[in-house]
Amino acid sequence: MDIISQLQEQVNSIAALAFNTFGTLQRDAPPVRLSPNYPEPPSQEPTEDSANIAEQPKLMSAALVKAAKQFDALVAALPLSDGGEEEQLKRIAELQAENDAVGQELQKQLQAAEKELIQVQELFSQVADNCLNLKKAD
Repeated sequence: MDIISQLQEQVNSIAALAFNTFGTLQRDAPPVRLSPNYPEPPSQEPTEDSANIAEQPKLMSAALVKAAKQFDALVAALPLSDGGEEEQLKRIAELQAENDAVGQELQKQLQAAEKELIQVQELFSQVADNCLNLKKAD
């Protein structure tokens, strides 16, 4: 897999981890009193699950940091541009010219294929008419 695809995959991974982390934090957060006008939220007695719930944010944040570090490593592995901005603009112009030439060639091939398709359709129509005329003669 090329470096850009790896970067895209890593961004997707970071987004999924962040989504799951925030959702888990929201789901498992203990109730909090919003203002003095509201009654005190009911207290929850500690259970075995609460110890597990307390560890989840640490594990999830560690996974998120690890994914971010992997992303940074991939960015650092990107090749450096050679020759500066002028060289890049020159290379872009070359690639654009090559792309235009290939596009024109593909357009010619498409037109030739469309002409051939019309010929094949006409021949098929003639063959079908001939077959129908033969059956009528019987």
